[in-house]
Amino acid sequence: MNQLNKINLEKIIEILRDHKPLPVDVKKRYAVLIPLILVDGEIHVLFERRSDSLRTQPGEVSFPGGKIEAFEEEKEAAIRETCEELLIEKNKIKIFAQGNFLVNPNREIIYTFIGLIDEEFYKIKANKDEVSYVFTVPLSFFLENSPDAYKTSIKITKEPGFPYDLIPNGENYKFKRYGEIVEFYHYKEEIIWGFTAKMIRNFTDIISQKFTKI
Repeated sequence: MNQLNKINLEKIIEILRDHKPLPVDVKKRYAVLIPLILVDGEIHVLFERRSDSLRTQPGEVSFPGGKIEAFEEEKEAAIRETCEELLIEKNKIKIFAQGNFLVNPNREIIYTFIGLIDEEFYKIKANKDEVSYVFTVPLSFFLENSPDAYKTSIKITKEPGFPYDLIPNGENYKFKRYGEIVEFYHYKEEIIWGFTAKMIRNFTDIISQKFTKI
């Protein structure tokens, strides 16, 4: 007998008890750290410029982070990737909180964590296989400056043979249009854009909103 034929309400409840909700049809999951670091007593945000030899997003500015492995929790992945990329010990990372997360059009979810790199910046020697160099930006820069923002749109293309006859109004069905805002910060010679810009802007928005209520 097929095992599914034995399913009942109690079994369904048991299965769902430990289920962790995720966005439907997510293909990959990533976790990054928004790393704060003290530079001459001032709070800065640390960024990486990705190696030009990397297959994905070569040469772009990013936060330390990467793919979540099957055996990992999101926070563990953010810490592991940060240690691997910045070549620092785990005890040098002090996580404060989990930030907001993003689901991008490629069916990928990106979790963020906010924490302190408890190390002097000049001592950080990044992994050259993944990181060209690291740099910092005063947190005050992001609190005082808004990013440039540009609208983009995503066109939905239906594959040949799409079954229009199965949906109301057929080929005249009003599919929703998709798009996103792409943001850019310009700091000295560095361009911080895309997801990285969006998440640092979101993080500083949270801080600004809380401060105005104190």
